[in-house]
Amino acid sequence: MDTIILADWLNTQLDRKRDEPMYRQVLALMQQAILTGRLASGTKLPSSRTLALDLGIARNTVLHVYDQLTAEGYVTSTTGSGTYVADTAPDDAASSRKKREPLAEAPRKPCVLSKRGERLIAQAGVAPKQWGAFMPGVPDVAEFPSRTWSRLQARLWKRAGPDLLTYAPGGGYRPLRRALSDYLRVARSVKCNPDQIIITTGIHQSIDLAVRLLTDTGDRAWVEEPCYWGVRSVLQSSGLTLVPVPVDDEGLNPTPRDMATPPRIALVTPSHQYPLGMVMSLARRRALLEFARQHGVWIIEDDYDSEFRYGSRPLSSLQGLDDAGQVIYVGSLGKMLFPGLRMGYMVVPEHLVDTFRTGVAELYREGQLMQQAVLTEFILDGHLTSHVRRMRGLYGERREMLINAIRARFGDSLAVRGDEAGLHFVLELPDTADDRAITDAAFAAGVVTRPLVQYYLNREDARKGLMLGYACVPNADIAPAFEKLAGVIERALTALEVA
Repeated sequence: MDTIILADWLNTQLDRKRDEPMYRQVLALMQQAILTGRLASGTKLPSSRTLALDLGIARNTVLHVYDQLTAEGYVTSTTGSGTYVADTAPDDAASSRKKREPLAEAPRKPCVLSKRGERLIAQAGVAPKQWGAFMPGVPDVAEFPSRTWSRLQARLWKRAGPDLLTYAPGGGYRPLRRALSDYLRVARSVKCNPDQIIITTGIHQSIDLAVRLLTDTGDRAWVEEPCYWGVRSVLQSSGLTLVPVPVDDEGLNPTPRDMATPPRIALVTPSHQYPLGMVMSLARRRALLEFARQHGVWIIEDDYDSEFRYGSRPLSSLQGLDDAGQVIYVGSLGKMLFPGLRMGYMVVPEHLVDTFRTGVAELYREGQLMQQAVLTEFILDGHLTSHVRRMRGLYGERREMLINAIRARFGDSLAVRGDEAGLHFVLELPDTADDRAITDAAFAAGVVTRPLVQYYLNREDARKGLMLGYACVPNADIAPAFEKLAGVIERALTALEVA
């Protein structure tokens, strides 16, 4: 493009009715012209006065544009000589610059993921909707005492100093770690002191940190079969070799073949197996701990929602039985409070405290000290225990309502599994059912659920069922939402009978 017609081109492209400042419009257009080759390198630009007159804008506007183009390397300017378009082409293409087509018209190559990236995306379990009937694993955030939280937060902001506005040192805000250690000792029988607690952004980050510090690429990792897809993705993305270990009514049940080659880590949910809901028996717990002690296996205990147990007190943790320092206990505050808080914790053996403190600071540069301080006040003032107690009663009521709706529609023909605790249970389906197709049809009807098959590594041996979360469903919505889902299920089962 000859600079004589530069002003004509700019005048055709400028939108003088837009709210965007003229400076930004002219700058963007000239950057585009240079990158696409409309203005070739070495071209002398008109003087700022001339271009301003041709465009009918202030000269200072053009001067600002030229200054910014110079600062970003699009043009070069020499006193007494003028302003010229710089050579911005890559080195290996400079010799064929004139033959090159404009960048805007060049064909785009498809994005090529790594094998690890392809596997992660192909097996992703994240849902497009995170709220409503019957999304599993989500608490009722509408019931969270937000006014209390806001009052505590406002009080802390009034006296916030540098200590609450910087990075989080030493594994997190110490008053919070002290409050959590007191809570965990009483509520979960966890053996710990404040120094052993590392504050994280949740269970995913806790497990990611443990895996990065304690394993190498190719190491074997036991995972329950079935297990939560999210932590499975964390392990696979770290390059571990996953070994699915079956579960039965007593929890993790490794075969002699599994035990013949001990893993580097074992990830378990002993207090409420995810997703099936059984509790690991005391005999299995002791056997797993002894196996870990003998073979140097790290156990990651994922205690994601054990506070919500119906009909009995929450069960003691596996970590409380560990005398060899082989268990890393991880938990989340999101299910007790609200998922958007993005705060979790891990309890590490004392000999690993300094290592994990350094690791979390080196990899993630932790912050959120203000949120941690608010949470500390929330716990110390008794709001956490009262909120959990109230929500346990509410969730237990919703659980009963959903089970009653199932019984009213299907009787005993479809079994409910894992309803003693947590925020969800499994509605079992016949082995010939396609739970993924039912899930898709339910979503189209406005109901969210998850297929049980998605939680298995070996899909061909997977049991069929639907994950039904009841915690985030208002009481009045449970029956009508289940009627929609029941209609989808009945149509699918009738089609099976016909086939």
